[in-house]
Amino acid sequence: MLSEEIMNNQNQIYEIMNVCLLAGKIMLRSGAETYRVEDTMRRIALAFGIEETHSYVTPTGIMFSADYGQPETTRLVRISERTTDLKKVALVNDVSRRISGGVIDLNEARRQLKEIERADLMYPLWMQIFAAGMASGCFAIMFLGGWGDFIPALMAGGAGYYSFILFHRLIPVKFFAEFLASVFIGVCSSIFLLIGIGNELDKIIIGAVMPLVPGLLITNAVRDLMAGHLVSGLSKGAEAFLTAFAIGSGIAVVLSLQ
Repeated sequence: MLSEEIMNNQNQIYEIMNVCLLAGKIMLRSGAETYRVEDTMRRIALAFGIEETHSYVTPTGIMFSADYGQPETTRLVRISERTTDLKKVALVNDVSRRISGGVIDLNEARRQLKEIERADLMYPLWMQIFAAGMASGCFAIMFLGGWGDFIPALMAGGAGYYSFILFHRLIPVKFFAEFLASVFIGVCSSIFLLIGIGNELDKIIIGAVMPLVPGLLITNAVRDLMAGHLVSGLSKGAEAFLTAFAIGSGIAVVLSLQ
């Protein structure tokens, strides 16, 4: 009887850990900061009665352990793909708050997190391209370009962002996709200038590449470093540096051929 009670307790702990790891995985894959992932998992575990937890989060994996009087259990989750979907981060935060408030139980929390994980909350592709184009045109103006550079920057930025999506599907290596997209943007910008659309090539290119710049990644890297998460901060900073290097290399190739 005692052994069965211990087994039931262990199974309950495993289920709680699975919910914590599921929440952490969704947040990390959606672009959340390291400290936010760790804090969310800790709060969920605490709400379900596990007071002693330890977590170690990096951009490519989560290690989570719970100390509940039995031999400590440690689980590992591998993160292979990362994107930016702050809507999912907000939804997981909302589930975490309702768990802490006692509004939902373990089974309901698992069900809601599974729904969030499966949900496709990204904007339609045409809207992403349109937003990238508009942002590119506005950045060209912001960087002291003329209004004559707005349209070519808009078109080059939208086409460049679409090419990045296509290249990333063909070549599942983000660095090469960003490099090829930057080359495409440089070529498009040069063509616009040759046919008399636009005035300043540098302003058009700068505006058009801005949708590819890893702004959230840089912000998270600095935030993690400030919070003391040195491994995550440095790794995110290195990823941001590689992205910047890919963008710069692609544009340099085009300009060197002129």
